[in-house]
Amino acid sequence: MTTPPPAPHDVGGDRAPARSALAAVGYRPVGAPDTVRANRGWWDAAAPGYLAEHAGHLGGRDLVWGPEGVREADARLLGDVRGRRVLEVGCGAAQGSRWLEDAGADVVGLDLSAGMLAQGRAEDPGLVLVQADAARLPLADRCVDVAVSAYGALPFTAEPERVHAEVARVLRPGGRWVFSLTHPVRWAFPDDPGEAGLRATSSYFDTTPYVETGEEGEVLYAEHHRTLGQRVREVVAAGFRLVDLVEPRWPPGREVVWGGWSPLRGRLLPGTAVFVCVLDT
Repeated sequence: MTTPPPAPHDVGGDRAPARSALAAVGYRPVGAPDTVRANRGWWDAAAPGYLAEHAGHLGGRDLVWGPEGVREADARLLGDVRGRRVLEVGCGAAQGSRWLEDAGADVVGLDLSAGMLAQGRAEDPGLVLVQADAARLPLADRCVDVAVSAYGALPFTAEPERVHAEVARVLRPGGRWVFSLTHPVRWAFPDDPGEAGLRATSSYFDTTPYVETGEEGEVLYAEHHRTLGQRVREVVAAGFRLVDLVEPRWPPGREVVWGGWSPLRGRLLPGTAVFVCVLDT
């Protein structure tokens, strides 16, 4: 989806799932089934409030790669999408899919959350939007020219290897797979936009998932970390060639504060990583 994940420890109010109260946050192992169930429920419940809160950052019809404000209209990481079939993986409310549609692409938007997709359909009823797990794409082999994901799916899956393999399966040879996510180094620092967020407090190499649990111990939300090397190995193992790794700098004059992202941290730490991959086989 074209939305960064919520900041850890910043879940509550009108964005919290009504079905259970948040009881604990921390780091512990969590598998794929619990991750899928939890994140589907979290985003279903969070969608209206989350989008209302961040509408100014996201835009209505725009493909933005991260909180630094890098737009595909300027970066051109996907190449010319006119007349090409483009899959947006983790499209959320389909802001990016709408931009791709305006750019002349034949778009399919896919997301785990029915709540997010409902918001997208309300904005553009004619857009093709599909609810599915990114690790199990309901598409035929080699039917897509380009795949894109802006902070969608990959941070929220316990099976990133399967996501890349599925994208490789549905892409035509020579197709591009461009995705952005929280820069892996950010996991070593507290999600604090101020001075406290400038001091590493965790091991970058510890890939234990971040998990929020309810009063009965049920998983309400899960986010998964991989090191930069692991991310590269995942795409290569799926048959992709990594042609660029973009680490956007925080632009001068951009005063947005969003979760742990801020001008203070952005001047010193990378917040986003954008992987540009090509399927050669």
